[in-house]
Amino acid sequence: MRIKRTIALAATAAAALSLGAAIPAAAATPTVDSGIPSYQEFAASTYRDIDGGYVVNGDELISGKGELRTFYNRLVGSDSLTDGLIVNTVNGVDDKWSAAQVGNLTYCVSTKFGARHDDIVAAMESGAALWESASSAIDFVYVSSADGNCTTRNKSVLFSVEPVQTSQYIARAFFPSTPDRQMNVLVDDSIWSSGSWTPTNILGHELGHTLGFRHEHTRPESGTCFEDNNWRPLTPYDSSSIMHYPQCNGTSDDLSMTSTDRAGVVALYGN
Repeated sequence: MRIKRTIALAATAAAALSLGAAIPAAAATPTVDSGIPSYQEFAASTYRDIDGGYVVNGDELISGKGELRTFYNRLVGSDSLTDGLIVNTVNGVDDKWSAAQVGNLTYCVSTKFGARHDDIVAAMESGAALWESASSAIDFVYVSSADGNCTTRNKSVLFSVEPVQTSQYIARAFFPSTPDRQMNVLVDDSIWSSGSWTPTNILGHELGHTLGFRHEHTRPESGTCFEDNNWRPLTPYDSSSIMHYPQCNGTSDDLSMTSTDRAGVVALYGN
């Protein structure tokens, strides 16, 4: 599996795996005396995805330049860590779906996957089942009739699952607060050669983001890979969580779901 380099911001390092693009090494010399790249250096060196968004923290999407600047400012201004699963927050509010929407998370799988189309369909269904089995409130609904026109412009589904060719990540997803134009799960062919990370668990991890769950390793208990403070804990820290990168001091190497993960789902969305 490919390991991507990261930069240190505000004395906190974020290590990324091939589930997504890293916050890359600065393209130019960091700001004098601070060891912190300027915003311009940071923006220039951050991977920009095919739809114009920026991918940070491994596989999390920042929709545009304004949000990227806010993200940078949070990192630079974060001089300490704050005190399973954790949910993303936006302006202090949980980033989650409404009760009605989480029970109807419709998606399509692009026919552009070609010979691998049915394999992606199966991996999506089994990845979704990990979350659906934890809470009866959650229902990912596959709409096969939309596969032939499976893009973010197809309004018959909430999100699309599309192929991508990139060396920056295996797959990346989105949060509930992401703009509609960027609500897609993008999957690279490397999903089929990721060792102990099965396609089911990789897509399960990404679908965790679509439900609002953050990387578990941003918690202070992991001792590394800090991302930012915009999250709320739902459970005790879980180093084996499906949302915890193994190479960020995780204790599971296959991204499988744990009982603590399931408890976190129930805490956010109910039984």
